[in-house]
Amino acid sequence: MLLVREKVETSEKYGYYPHERPVEQLLKYGAVIIDKPRGPTSHQVVAWVKEILGIAKAGQTGTLDPNATGVLVILLNHSVKITQILARSDKEYIALMKLHADVEPERVMDAVKRFEGTITQIPPVRSAVARKPRKRKIHHIKVLEMEGRYVLLRVKCEAGTYIRRLCVDIGKTLGVNANLQELRRIAVGHISEDKSHYLQDLVDAYVLWKEKGDDSLLREVVLPMEYLLKDVKKVLIKDSAISPICYGAQLHVGGISMVDPTIRKGDTVAIMSLKGELVAVGKAEMSAEGMANRKKGVACTIKRVIMEKDTYPKLWKTQKSE
Repeated sequence: MLLVREKVETSEKYGYYPHERPVEQLLKYGAVIIDKPRGPTSHQVVAWVKEILGIAKAGQTGTLDPNATGVLVILLNHSVKITQILARSDKEYIALMKLHADVEPERVMDAVKRFEGTITQIPPVRSAVARKPRKRKIHHIKVLEMEGRYVLLRVKCEAGTYIRRLCVDIGKTLGVNANLQELRRIAVGHISEDKSHYLQDLVDAYVLWKEKGDDSLLREVVLPMEYLLKDVKKVLIKDSAISPICYGAQLHVGGISMVDPTIRKGDTVAIMSLKGELVAVGKAEMSAEGMANRKKGVACTIKRVIMEKDTYPKLWKTQKSE
């Protein structure tokens, strides 16, 4: 339940409910969940998506190695601006680890369980970050199957966890060498692999829309970016507050309609229209209770404006002139 500061209506003349956007708008504020194949780099897959859709800008929220498969979230055009929020989402993997010597299953399961919780990792040699020890959280790790020296693992972990390094470290704990043989990412945050599509699905959907005017398949493959923000705390604002934010203003309490009751000062929040459109990303400068009850003050400082200017009218200019 949201806390209501002021119940107001939204005008149907401006903006779009996310799932009702015209395809051209969907491609501006959308995302595709690709089931990445083995072989190409994540950057190559992003380049293919740009080429297929004929768009200028796209980006992904968490790289997969060339030999890894699975969920690759690709943001389109304006949606690229929310990359940093999604990059911090937890990840879930199925990993095939190979031990270089025979080890009793009981010992393997015991060693694997020791890695649940906060661990310290040194990134692999081939990585985009400095090779310094850093802490990461393993939320859950489980042995699914074991056959000979092959161990199938399911791992849910904090973003930035290296599964390749995890396998090496498990091997060291067992006193044998171990390495990652295969890796599949099955979830990014709440986005699971059942929402993913092959690149060919995207091609087919786009061609059907372009050549037949049928956008039904494309709407299944291209999701509104707001779908990705399910786990982000939200502040819903009045129509009259949208244009000022798009032109650089901060969000004052008077512009708020409803607010997530769990928001605390310092939280990253999604600032949404009453139609559910993402307007901007901000930092909460007060708690939810303050946003709902204070008479004045800056509720959120704006970190990134997502919506294009003039999507909603400049009601604030009219109010100034009166």
